[in-house]
Amino acid sequence: MKEVKTQQIRNVGFFGHGDDGKTSLCEVILFLGGENNRIGSVDEGNSLLDFEPEEVERKLTLSLSVGHIFWRDAKINIIDTPGYPNFFSEAIVAMSVVDTAVVVSDTSEVKLQAEKAWKIASERGIPRAVFVTKMDEPSADFYGFLEKLKERFEGVRFVPITLPVGSGESFKGIFDVISGKAFIYQDDRSGKYQEGSFQDDKIESARSNSIESIIEMDDEVMEKYLEGEELPREDILRCLKKGLESGELVPVFCGSSLKNIGVSHFLDYVVSTFPDPGFRKEVVGKDPSSGEEIRRRISPDEPTSCFVFKTISDPFAGKITIFKIFSGMVTPDMTLYNPNKLVREKIGGLFALIGKKQKNAPKGVAGDILATTKLKETSTMDTLCDEKNQIVYPPVELPQPVISYAIEPKTKGDEEKIINALHRIMEEDPSIKISRNEQTKELLLSGMGQTHIEVIVERLKRKFGVEVNMKEPKVPYKETIKAKARAQGKYKKQTGGRGQYGDCWLEIEPLPRGKEFEFVDKIVGGVIPKQFIPAVEKGVREAMQSGILAGYPVTDVKVTVYDGSHHPVDSSELAFKIAGSLAFKKAMEQAKPVLLEPIMKLEIVVPEECMGDVIGDLNSRRGKVQGFETKGGWATIRALVPMAEVLKYAPALRSITSGRGEFTMEFSHYEEVPPQIAQKIIEEARAEKEKGEK
Repeated sequence: MKEVKTQQIRNVGFFGHGDDGKTSLCEVILFLGGENNRIGSVDEGNSLLDFEPEEVERKLTLSLSVGHIFWRDAKINIIDTPGYPNFFSEAIVAMSVVDTAVVVSDTSEVKLQAEKAWKIASERGIPRAVFVTKMDEPSADFYGFLEKLKERFEGVRFVPITLPVGSGESFKGIFDVISGKAFIYQDDRSGKYQEGSFQDDKIESARSNSIESIIEMDDEVMEKYLEGEELPREDILRCLKKGLESGELVPVFCGSSLKNIGVSHFLDYVVSTFPDPGFRKEVVGKDPSSGEEIRRRISPDEPTSCFVFKTISDPFAGKITIFKIFSGMVTPDMTLYNPNKLVREKIGGLFALIGKKQKNAPKGVAGDILATTKLKETSTMDTLCDEKNQIVYPPVELPQPVISYAIEPKTKGDEEKIINALHRIMEEDPSIKISRNEQTKELLLSGMGQTHIEVIVERLKRKFGVEVNMKEPKVPYKETIKAKARAQGKYKKQTGGRGQYGDCWLEIEPLPRGKEFEFVDKIVGGVIPKQFIPAVEKGVREAMQSGILAGYPVTDVKVTVYDGSHHPVDSSELAFKIAGSLAFKKAMEQAKPVLLEPIMKLEIVVPEECMGDVIGDLNSRRGKVQGFETKGGWATIRALVPMAEVLKYAPALRSITSGRGEFTMEFSHYEEVPPQIAQKIIEEARAEKEKGEK
């Protein structure tokens, strides 16, 4: 693979909703760049970029993948990202390394994932472009979609650069607004075309508007235009590049991946107008020792620093680490330092990826995206740098998981194997979480949706030979009290020799929700010696692990020990611990015990027309809507809902919104369970306990 300079690199990410053609577009790009002798197909299962078996089976992009081509005098690194909501975290990660974000969409509507990608790119100051796909479909309406873009993103100046010649079955080429020429493509997917002529009122009007928007980026060029001078193509391209980099202009391209129309012209503009990595001038990190901010120029002359944004666990190649070089240079056999893990790592082979295909690279310069294998400690989100000039880049903030499943090994004794395998999977996909519920003792696998969890389970089996059972996690209910109560706990045992004697009186009362536990010693006159008071508290705490209603932990209780008695010989810590436990259980029976359930805070984003159905569904789940707002055809609903009612909310929301809604969820607080529901939970818990005792 030939060497390139930073100025010759274009890092382009493709974002948008699922099934809008991102991967198909990228496959055409790889074909045109000579990296494949045919156009890979997601539907036929021979895509270069969707290479994981789970992707081939589902015909979905499930994780970001990288590829590259050489086009004219540039190296174009492409990053294809998932559009399915369960896997959008991969798109967020990709945003940390691209220099231009291309939002890919058909003409039906501006979909949620496209809007999310747009928002992230806008917030991070990443130049944006739009590629309108599927212009060969019968319902394709380029100009109608352009109006939808303008309505959805008010104030954004969308500038069509290529316009469709025909539409639907008659779509046969594109009109280039800057050259003023039409290009008619051959009907054989080769991407070859001939220059032609095409006159249309819409095209003339759109061309005039685009040129005027572009040249407004430069006063000198604008003046020439107003004076009637013929503008050189280079001047217009320079203005477009300036507007794209500043975010003032968003170029819009169109085409068809199925017919391979318009993609080669798009690539010409990627080279001539999309920014190279150096346009940002510098990146920001921190000194790993002092925490002070460090700014480093994106230049090969700076000390080397890289950011690892993807890891692939390959059963044959081992661990593949994909990184972007932010500064300096990287060469094979180079040793870099990982400040996250405090270790040195030797770079072995250096290569550029096309899906899983590897091409050796002689070296990498600032701005390039490359990969290596066999790094021992380095994980996704880590920094690699020159040990004498250390810097650490911040990890990408990812959304919190919205669904959890309890998992257990199909084979006894495989639990440690499961945990090790899951940690390897987390290197590939940092959006998943694993945890142990201390109350229920279950191992929980948390992710962005049911499909996400199912894919992880499939990868566990395929890559690591670990098979697990998935089941709905238990709801971590708790118990508390609603009234004050007093009770005596007395433990007396005499069986020859030294006996056991402990006697205490406790008062229990409710605490405000979330205060958990408070223990107060009000013993006077030494009726219980000081050395036995901690034993009473220990007995109370142990009794609180299993409440009297359904055996759930007790919380939000204040316990006061205020009286008791002791025996000078037979009293012991054990006796007072047992006495404390007995007193607490007796008192709790009198203190109006109730069941508590965890309440989750949900933020749900859905199309406006679905808002009523979603709110109705939340009400049926005992939810309390806290508020909502609408903007640009989308509604954001905030609600509090019992955890028991939303363990399987993801598929329900997908059904209500036809896959267009999504949500985030986090724990809020505990609330009392309504009596009729509590009774059912208590009966089920007691039945399960009895079953376990048999």
